[in-house]
Amino acid sequence: MKIWLDGGLQDSDAARVSVFDHGLTVGDGIFETMKAMDGAAFALTRHLDRLTRSARGLGLPDPDHDEVRRACAAVLEANPVPLGRLRVTYTGGRAPLGSERGEHGATLVVALGETTRRADSTAVVTVPWTRNERGALTGLKTTSYGENVVALARAHRHGATEALFGNTVGRLCEGTGSNVFVVLDGEIHTPPLASGCLAGITRELTVEWTGAQETDLSLDVLEHADEVFLTSTLRDVQAVHRVDDRELPGAPGPVTAKAMRIFAERSADDLDP
Repeated sequence: MKIWLDGGLQDSDAARVSVFDHGLTVGDGIFETMKAMDGAAFALTRHLDRLTRSARGLGLPDPDHDEVRRACAAVLEANPVPLGRLRVTYTGGRAPLGSERGEHGATLVVALGETTRRADSTAVVTVPWTRNERGALTGLKTTSYGENVVALARAHRHGATEALFGNTVGRLCEGTGSNVFVVLDGEIHTPPLASGCLAGITRELTVEWTGAQETDLSLDVLEHADEVFLTSTLRDVQAVHRVDDRELPGAPGPVTAKAMRIFAERSADDLDP
């Protein structure tokens, strides 16, 4: 397996990042995950734009889009897979121990892992922890994912593949690595960015392509929504057949099934929408 590290391709087994890299010591980094299909990354431009927004929010220098594109192309060419998870990681680079950054410049890593298509529906659980809609990292796709690791492990213990968070004022927010949509009286709704959720690329496209409404939703909407579905880079649009102990028989329901078809058709027509 070949990865891109700081300027060129390297064997993944031999590639080395400093143990003093700020991304490792304090989570000072950002990342993007893209779906790779037959050697091409989906929605690369949107992902690069969000990478830059996250960098600016964290105070990192703007990533060089041309370099990232070259790195992605090189990694995809070196590791041909039919369906993959292409990840771009960008950190504060080598620094002294502590929160202050060093002067060695950022670290860029691009890596690819093979994956398989997700099931059409899945189970989710809600967790007792909250997203902070007013936090310093709110809306940034950072490498500080410890909270998500804990929540996802809880989901797996309960036979689910995703954990859903509310925010500090009891509104529905997001999953550990997904955005959440609900269907109410035939209309699709998803929490607004003000809820503290990440501005997911698949979320953004789903809103554009289906006319979904951004709506401030209480967490208990999951107890009575007609349908629930998730969106993410590798899930695309995925129906939910169970929320905690509540079964949603027949998932995907008709509205979700239509959203799934629309997303599949539109994304197949344009790899960089």
